[in-house]
Amino acid sequence: MKHVSKRLIAGAALLAIAAVSSPTWAATPNDQLVVGTSLAQVISLDPQQGSDAKTMEILANAYDRLIAFNPETSEIYGQLAESWDIDDTGITFHLRDAKFASGNPVTAADAAFSLVRLFKLNQSAAAGLKTFGFNGDNAESLIKAVDERTLRVDFAVPVIPEALLYRMSNGPGSVVDSVEVLKHVSNNDYGNEWLRTNTAGSGAFKVRRWSPNELVLLEATPNFWGEKPAMKRVLFRHVPESQAARLMLERGDIDIANALTAPDVRSFEGKEDFVIDKAKTGGFYALAMNAGREPLNNPEVRRIIAAYGIDYAGIAKTIVGPYGRARNVPAPQDWEGAIENPDWSFRPEEGKELLAKAGYPDGFSLTIKTIAQPPRVDIATAIQANLAELGIKVDVIQGSGAEIVAQHRARDFDLLMPQTSATEPTALGSLDNFTNNPDNSAAANNAGNFVWRSDWDISEMHALRVKATQELDASKRLPMVEQLQKDFIASSPAVFPMFERFEPLVLSARIHGYDAHPWGLTRLEAVTKTD
Repeated sequence: MKHVSKRLIAGAALLAIAAVSSPTWAATPNDQLVVGTSLAQVISLDPQQGSDAKTMEILANAYDRLIAFNPETSEIYGQLAESWDIDDTGITFHLRDAKFASGNPVTAADAAFSLVRLFKLNQSAAAGLKTFGFNGDNAESLIKAVDERTLRVDFAVPVIPEALLYRMSNGPGSVVDSVEVLKHVSNNDYGNEWLRTNTAGSGAFKVRRWSPNELVLLEATPNFWGEKPAMKRVLFRHVPESQAARLMLERGDIDIANALTAPDVRSFEGKEDFVIDKAKTGGFYALAMNAGREPLNNPEVRRIIAAYGIDYAGIAKTIVGPYGRARNVPAPQDWEGAIENPDWSFRPEEGKELLAKAGYPDGFSLTIKTIAQPPRVDIATAIQANLAELGIKVDVIQGSGAEIVAQHRARDFDLLMPQTSATEPTALGSLDNFTNNPDNSAAANNAGNFVWRSDWDISEMHALRVKATQELDASKRLPMVEQLQKDFIASSPAVFPMFERFEPLVLSARIHGYDAHPWGLTRLEAVTKTD
């Protein structure tokens, strides 16, 4: 998706912006980019830990991966890898000549260290690649530096090579400067405590300052292997209030706004100084139900809520708008292999009768937890009103990204509204968040897995998903992908899609070369600004 950009923010110097709590804003200089966004979910700058879209938006510019993919064509191309060879047992990567921001050379040993570190840390960021059999025990034997510029990754299990490449192109595949990171290891934490607030990458920028829920300031590094970026600095400002962000964009205080409500996005329609754009993420706004708690442990109750209790069409029209479209199958409707949507619609009288037959004539009470950012709060409030008509009393609990994500991972919720992204731009990749749960036990502590977080045991569905990921013949794999979706709908899912998720943004017409990435991995080295 090619995107044109528009105005920038900051006054004379972003250093002054970063240092002053209430600066006076002016039209932004041509060598500085200011993004108004929500930083609520940015809780760690460690690329093998922080995996939400807003964190990736920052880290994609401080780090390189071995490979990346073009969101317009789905073509995989090299970043630190100039080329790669695929054989029956693995992939060999050949690295380019590059340096980290520190000046240290990028080597295959750094790439091996980074990938092994991902599995040793065993954070939720590793979930996408663990699907292919990698783990903290086998990573060192499967991922090795052959020489200074050659990395070998052996397959842990039979795998579709392109699927593995797509997942390696995501943020957790970032290559860190092992020399720098190893200086900061404490208590065998693989440098995690230090990397939570510092960057050690080879991207076009490095993090100069991070103040949680306030700002992140990036500064161009002279050691970048690619073309020198036109922007000397990039400032991500925490502007969680949509109306405030809209006004700042209109008066030139920020160049890009990507956390606006649907009405505020629409307010820019027809304005020649701005461009509205959106990235199709391949993911969803979802509803997670805790199948380990009554009455949500009853499949019939879950089915009633999903199939009768939510006005998907109405919410899509009045709230979601440019953020998405109604969709309950966990594969975008226009992707190959996606099946038709089920007949899930708002039928409160039928739902109320079915709840009575299921043993709940007087309904029951639940809470729904959501991160306090658009459009999730408004969706949660609409669900609250919908379920009230079935006799289900719902209290909405808002929180920061750190709070809600931690409670999700701890299975500490009744209902919760997460969002997903496709682990690869295929129907099978999109299904991963909804059909992957190898071990549902509490002892497994597989908190990187959405299904595990909902305490939903799906051993048969998981087995079919594994079989599909290991089927190299596409003509045989496609029927498995279709069957997975049918089984999912029939299963009274404990976590299911509500709306296919887009990421709308509004840019000042001064901005050029901004190419929004569906996974939040938007690179900024090619961005320029005109008067």
